[in-house]
Amino acid sequence: MAEFDVIVIGGGPGGYVCAIRCAQLGLKTACVEGRETLGGTCLNVGCIPSKALLNATHHLHEVHENFEKMGLMGGAPTVDWGKMQAYKQDVVTGNTKGIEFLFKKNKITWLKGWGSIPAAGQVKVGDETHSAKHIVIATGSEPASLPGVTVDEEVVVTSTGALSLGNIPKSMVVIGAGVIGLEMGSVYARLGTEVTVVEYLDAITPGMDAEVAKAFQKLLAKQGLKFVLGAAVQGTERSATGAKVAYKLRKDDSAHEIEAEAVLLATGRRPYTAGLGLEGAGVQMEPRGQVQIDGHFQTNVKGIYAIGDAVVGPMLAHKAEDEGMAVAEVIAGKHGHVNYDVIPGVIYTTPEVASVGKTEEQLKAEGRAYKVGKFPFMGNARAKAVFQGDGFVKLIADKATDRILGCHIIGPGAGDLIHEVCVAMEFGASAQDLALTCHAHPTYSEAVREAALACGDGAIHA
Repeated sequence: MAEFDVIVIGGGPGGYVCAIRCAQLGLKTACVEGRETLGGTCLNVGCIPSKALLNATHHLHEVHENFEKMGLMGGAPTVDWGKMQAYKQDVVTGNTKGIEFLFKKNKITWLKGWGSIPAAGQVKVGDETHSAKHIVIATGSEPASLPGVTVDEEVVVTSTGALSLGNIPKSMVVIGAGVIGLEMGSVYARLGTEVTVVEYLDAITPGMDAEVAKAFQKLLAKQGLKFVLGAAVQGTERSATGAKVAYKLRKDDSAHEIEAEAVLLATGRRPYTAGLGLEGAGVQMEPRGQVQIDGHFQTNVKGIYAIGDAVVGPMLAHKAEDEGMAVAEVIAGKHGHVNYDVIPGVIYTTPEVASVGKTEEQLKAEGRAYKVGKFPFMGNARAKAVFQGDGFVKLIADKATDRILGCHIIGPGAGDLIHEVCVAMEFGASAQDLALTCHAHPTYSEAVREAALACGDGAIHA
């Protein structure tokens, strides 16, 4: 029986970051991972490969839509799907190999296989049982199912299958208008697929600032995506040319059907804790399947902790990473910190969409007095120069104190721009603090400053 200070179960963003931080803090650390490669869903079949395809298809879109405007003449390239898939895999391999290198560098033992917890202080991997003073559950999540929808990962696929379809389909139905559905729908729409998004709610991207969601839907519609909102999917059925999706409109309960070569089920994810033996170990669970933890990430069983998608909170890789570092600090006798009020969210379409903090809807529900500063990218010289003048920055601040409460961006580089606001919020900055900070010209970031100015006496370029 090998003995460790910490055994982390799961090699995804939360797990591998936790393991590295534990090792840096002087703890003898092992990480259990059953995949052939480290990095979990995110690096292997999630965040990273999807960004590779988004990048490739964005360039294709630019060739078709904007090259001639810039005097770049010539025929548009054809798509070699096999080569695009190879490029995607190269990106994945480079990242997963990088994590393997970091494990070796930090002297972390990779226990290859699927782990379970037969008792507190023990982790079983295959036929071997290892002991640890501390166990961290970082097993991530899996695609959520939907009654009546049978996934085969060939025609009816989850995000995993959508990344590696055998060919580019002529048509696709995306079930669910969340981040995954819209990103992958955007990829295939750029490749020429007729994409229809079917969503149960009456708006896309649940939880997003309503004004941003409305603008986002219009821009995606311009790019060719079709939307059927307020529709409850009843099930799918394989057909001779693909699959049929049956749904009912909630407003009148009328039945409809749509057929496509491919169907993407993108109705969210659920914690993956199967096979861990948590019930036998006495670990308490939340009603919706997450592992129950206290303020220090510890379960009701001393020495067993949980982080990331396995616990309550947004299922985001960076949230898992923060928790991984924090729980490592806790285990090492230090103070772990995660500010859940300042966790950004990003959708990597074009334009990108990013948000942090409160939405207007949340503040209204709380009865809180606030003010809004907005600035359109059409007033940003850099954005106009690259044909990305659509969208805006929306900064929300407390009406009395001017403290920044949230920010919502739809436009070029939104996923990077949002972090200026994250830092400002972490330090309790006011909108005026942001407005008084010099921003280089010409940059997209000037739009953030202009929105901050709009919280005061007014933006300059609007």
